[in-house]
Amino acid sequence: MALTREPSLPAKRDRDEVVKPIVVPNTLWDSSNPLAYDGGRPSEITHLAEIERSGAAARDDARWNGALEIIPTKADYVLDLLRANSLWPLLSGLACCAIEMMSAATSVNDMDRWGMFPFRASPRQADVLIVAGTCTTKMAGPLVRLWEQMPEPKWCVAMGDCTCSGGRYKRSYSTIQGIDRIMPVDVYVPGCPPRPEGLIYGMMKLQQLVKDRRGHWPERAIGPTVPDGI
Repeated sequence: MALTREPSLPAKRDRDEVVKPIVVPNTLWDSSNPLAYDGGRPSEITHLAEIERSGAAARDDARWNGALEIIPTKADYVLDLLRANSLWPLLSGLACCAIEMMSAATSVNDMDRWGMFPFRASPRQADVLIVAGTCTTKMAGPLVRLWEQMPEPKWCVAMGDCTCSGGRYKRSYSTIQGIDRIMPVDVYVPGCPPRPEGLIYGMMKLQQLVKDRRGHWPERAIGPTVPDGI
């Protein structure tokens, strides 16, 4: 008795052959067992079937349809929005305030959820310099050098009383009485030390400044330049 063998599938398809896509219909799911799921009563969820009958889901263009296909705006506004929601701080801590700065990035506080990305190890990859702690006269030179290596646009956040005004080392011969004497400061976060929530609040105020200044980075002078109410 001769046996017939079914023709086998090809090992590979032709490179130029177009594969037909699998289209899953947008319909309600029915169980194979009519008695399952609450006795086989008809489902009360009917909005999917209504959408299918209306034809609203026929266009596969996500949410960009109709009037939203063209958004009238300025490129500067879009860039400011991107910059405000993707701040990359520099990993630079000088004293005890750096512990609170690092705590702001842990899973407990998670500053990343507000658009403040993890700290960068290189000044060329960062746009926010968070000066956390006492700045001595010997450390002033390397700190300014880090600031100069950061690309524009860039911002500076003074964290802690020692950084803002000298703090408990006020009038000390070896301490900078506020880093705004050597570099422009955008946001001041006072405290000894400030809590991680205080730093996150200061970074949110920096996001507001990014949108309010509209690209005017070079006009900042050394010293307090934060507008009133910030």
